[in-house]
Amino acid sequence: MFQSPEYSNTLSLKLSEVLEDVGINEKMIMKRRRAFMLIENILTVAKRSKDVNRTVYCFGSQSEGTTTLELDSDVDILYFDHDYNVIRDWSEWKQNKKNLLMIRDEDVTPGYCFLQVLRSDEPLFETNIICADYFRDNKGRILLKNTCVTGIHEGTERHGPSIARPKKGKYKAFDTVLAFPCNSWQQSASHLQERHRIGGWPTSEMIRYAVSNGCFVVGASSKISTYPELEWRISTSFGERCFMFNLNITQLHSYVLMKFILKSFLTPQRESSLSSFMCKTVVLHCIQNADRTIWRKNNLFTCLTYCLLELLCYIQNGNCPHFIIPENNLMSRQFTPVDKRYLLWKISDIIQSDGKCLLGISIDDIGYRLQVKLLTNRAIPHGVSTVRDISTVRDINELSGLLFISIARHISGSTIGFLNFISNGSIVNLKQCISKLANYSVHGHRLEQLASRYQLPFLYSTLGSMMVSSNIQQNTAVQYNALKWLSLGLNSDVTSGRLKLASVLYCIGFLDDVEIILRQTESRYNCDIVEPVCGCWAHPISNRSDKFNRKCYEQNEDSINRITSFCVRFMQKEINCVPRELQYEMIRSSQDDMQHRSVTEKQWMNFAVVDSLPFLYFLQYKTYGHLQRHQDQQ
Repeated sequence: MFQSPEYSNTLSLKLSEVLEDVGINEKMIMKRRRAFMLIENILTVAKRSKDVNRTVYCFGSQSEGTTTLELDSDVDILYFDHDYNVIRDWSEWKQNKKNLLMIRDEDVTPGYCFLQVLRSDEPLFETNIICADYFRDNKGRILLKNTCVTGIHEGTERHGPSIARPKKGKYKAFDTVLAFPCNSWQQSASHLQERHRIGGWPTSEMIRYAVSNGCFVVGASSKISTYPELEWRISTSFGERCFMFNLNITQLHSYVLMKFILKSFLTPQRESSLSSFMCKTVVLHCIQNADRTIWRKNNLFTCLTYCLLELLCYIQNGNCPHFIIPENNLMSRQFTPVDKRYLLWKISDIIQSDGKCLLGISIDDIGYRLQVKLLTNRAIPHGVSTVRDISTVRDINELSGLLFISIARHISGSTIGFLNFISNGSIVNLKQCISKLANYSVHGHRLEQLASRYQLPFLYSTLGSMMVSSNIQQNTAVQYNALKWLSLGLNSDVTSGRLKLASVLYCIGFLDDVEIILRQTESRYNCDIVEPVCGCWAHPISNRSDKFNRKCYEQNEDSINRITSFCVRFMQKEINCVPRELQYEMIRSSQDDMQHRSVTEKQWMNFAVVDSLPFLYFLQYKTYGHLQRHQDQQ
């Protein structure tokens, strides 16, 4: 290890403070991880309750807690399809599954595989090409093409194995990947146990946990593949997340600084094939190969320089071995000779600057923040009285607010999914969904329970409204059970469950009760704290109030329904529980218009959807009019 400069101790401590100020601190890292693991479970229990046999994972920097407001990393969502079974040995074959045999021979790039199609009724090779997704190779094998997982929709584009939805305003960009599970770990996993781990990391316990969760295959070939349509990439994202979750704060700081340097100095001038995943891989190798005692806050600058030197070495050799599958060279044919010379020169220049380059990082004002902290004991820049003037608290609170809004919008989006699922069905279909969600809310693990309990009240209100609408249609008395279901949905959020009940009571003429509910609802809606949420479409996230953001920082995720106000949605089967003026929303599409919409958009156009606050005022206006309270109405 090289000798640290004398000032590195002070520089390291100030650099650590700066990173903690912009959200890379233990509290915010844990808040991010809990938020995205909750989102995973919201999406998963919703799919399972609709009989879709998939598990959803959120991978990448957002879920690891290794990004900031301005680094603005994408959200990587992986759909894990349990109907498929990727095997390495015939003993793993399962009946009535879509079995695929993993092949890793001389024709396949290291870190990738072919998938040979097997029969689902008995353990034999498939011999017939059933559809265009299959291909018979020169050895007579029926192989599955990786193009079978492509699903491009309007507003999305193909990025390698993923379907990408670009960022819109403050609404995060999403990369969505469909993956198939392989429960038997690769032979490469044995390298983890056999490696000489100077720092004792990763521990045997971490490796066992990573191995026990298997791996995925995703539809992407390597850049050097001879068979680009047939190769599938072996993904070890679950194991990598396990390792990232077990890094200390200095190790995470080192990785985040690598990303700041990558985005500030190595990619702005030209399109580079150097990626943040390569930086992460370098950091993991460095942690494994260095004594654990070096990873301290007062040694951060030394750790960063160590990682940059290792990256320099990898680029020079043209080889960055994947941390779990080392035969997979992440830098294989990634750089042109010109790019390689540029990267070597630039990284060497950064290392030789002895930390001065860090002052040039404008992302999240890292350079300016660092300069202020280094000058705190000497001369403060003109106009800056304290470090707090750089909006440290505001930034942390804003990040907390974004996380809460992201969770809320996934709750909103999942409930739209339920409405689309049952829009052409019956009350029985809805009750089945409720039953499955309720089972998760009682017997699932903690996050499954929380995810289910967030979604159930919206379905309770919808069920009650559908039942009352049916009673009105048939001119029969309103069932007590219908009102009971509506009351179970009151605490879905600050307003929408109550407004749905108010709308139902308005349509059956219980105006005095409506007035009481609306008055109570209005008193609960504190405009300084409560934020409206709508997941009906990917519109930009608006600026939130400082008080809301502060609440989000101070409280955990289980308080979301007390500070958010969702839009109110009615299906056509609830039409008799909607005021007449709003019923027209359900017939707003012409036949010509419908021809240019996706299936989901067609269903949504049959709903009546309104934001809570205008609906509250609308119902108050109508109710006071019917009660002859004209002054209140005005």
